[in-house]
Amino acid sequence: QLTLVESGGGLVQPGGSLRLSCAISGFTVDYFTIAWFRRTPGKQREGISCISARAITTNYADSVKGRFTISRDNAKNVWYLQMNSLKPEDTGVYYCAARWDPSVVCSTSDDQGTYTYWGQGTEVTVSY
Repeated sequence: QLTLVESGGGLVQPGGSLRLSCAISGFTVDYFTIAWFRRTPGKQREGISCISARAITTNYADSVKGRFTISRDNAKNVWYLQMNSLKPEDTGVYYCAARWDPSVVCSTSDDQGTYTYWGQGTEVTVSY
C-alpha cells in the first residue's frame, strides 16, 4: 500500500512562493507517475502537473506553466511542487497522487480515475 502525505501549504501574498512536498512511502515508486492536482473554489479538481516514471518527462497545465515546477528527491522519496508568482486564483486544496505507469510520458489531462493513490491534501491561500 502506497501512502502519500502532502505538506507545505499555507497563506502567502500574491506574487509570493510556496513549495509543497509529497512524501511517499510503501514501496519503490520508480515506475509510478506522480501528479499534483488542485481544487479551487467553485471549480472541479484539476490536474496541474505530473512527472513520469523515473522523472523522464514533466507536464504542466497552462494555468501554471512557467510558474510551477515539479521535481523529486530520490534519496528522500519526496516529490515537490515549487510554486512561484502565486495568484489569488491559485487558492485551493492541493493533492498529490500516484499511479503505476512505467511509460515515460504523462499529461495533466489524463483521467484522474487512473490515479490509484491520493494524499489528504494541503491548503494554499493566496491573499493579502
